[in-house]
Amino acid sequence: MKRDGRRFDHRTLESIRLMAVERVREGEAASVVIASYGFSRTTIYKWLTAASKPGVGVKALRSRPATGRPRRLTPRQEQQVLRWINGRDPRQYGMDFGLWTRHVVAELIERKFGIKLGVTAVGELLSKLGLTPQKPLQRAYQRDPEAIEAWQRERFPEIARQAKSCGGEVFFWDESGFRADAVHGKTWGVKGQTPIVERPGQRQSISAASAVTARGGFWYCTYEGGLNAELFVALLRRMMRHRTRPVHMVLDGLPAHKTALVKAYVASTNGMLTLHFLPGYAPDLNPDELVWSHMKRTGVARTPLRQGEKLQDKIEAQLAAIKRKPRLVQSFFKAPSVAYITDC
Repeated sequence: MKRDGRRFDHRTLESIRLMAVERVREGEAASVVIASYGFSRTTIYKWLTAASKPGVGVKALRSRPATGRPRRLTPRQEQQVLRWINGRDPRQYGMDFGLWTRHVVAELIERKFGIKLGVTAVGELLSKLGLTPQKPLQRAYQRDPEAIEAWQRERFPEIARQAKSCGGEVFFWDESGFRADAVHGKTWGVKGQTPIVERPGQRQSISAASAVTARGGFWYCTYEGGLNAELFVALLRRMMRHRTRPVHMVLDGLPAHKTALVKAYVASTNGMLTLHFLPGYAPDLNPDELVWSHMKRTGVARTPLRQGEKLQDKIEAQLAAIKRKPRLVQSFFKAPSVAYITDC
């Protein structure tokens, strides 16, 4: 505590309180006593009142341990909690649940440190550590981390070198579907009264395929129904029409992409088209996935069809708008999951 420029610790304050009360009891004026210590005039009267309580006396003037909740975890233990949680799964520690909740964190702390914390205290700790509740991205447990690392470090760089050596281009291909009655995102409304978004009563759906390059190249088409080998070959023919540079196409392992019919067509191009398949269950490695993410965040899902509008027209218009914005296409390659794509 600081008074008149002087700083006192708890022991010194205890001595001052005891001496001040004793001086007043011996006959000195309270105002003179408190002024000699540099405290407020009213302070001495609080001390005198406290010391006059029956059964307590001058004990009331002695320093007491600071109140408040004591620290339960040391700074080192708190950092250990952060290391347990960051980038890890509770099941790695023998928990039954795959998401980090305050209850799960509290249970782990009790197991590891023998310290029991309430969920409120755990929430405060997680906030202090810079952690926030978030909706996790989902990934298939069949993912092969070794195959993904080999793709990023070895396989794709080799594809890029092949394309560069023959003056070719590397495209990333993917397909997606759209429905007129799909509504993505949220809207504000009165609590307990779910807002209503009008949409066409007639169901409309359309499929689309696109291919992108790191330099902003963009090709697209729309089609009806699901993709099979015959349709895939027809789409590849459309894409390869009038191309003068070899194309190295990176795509996922959809069965329709790997049929004998597709292989025969690729062979017939005499090296103008080569297909390269991504590791299984790793769509995040394909920047063309971000095209569809962009479409569904900003397109028909956000602005439902009006009466008389056709879904195919709106999807094709949005795809055409993307084609006119090479910088937008290039931005899809800046996502952390596709940072491995260089030199192509």
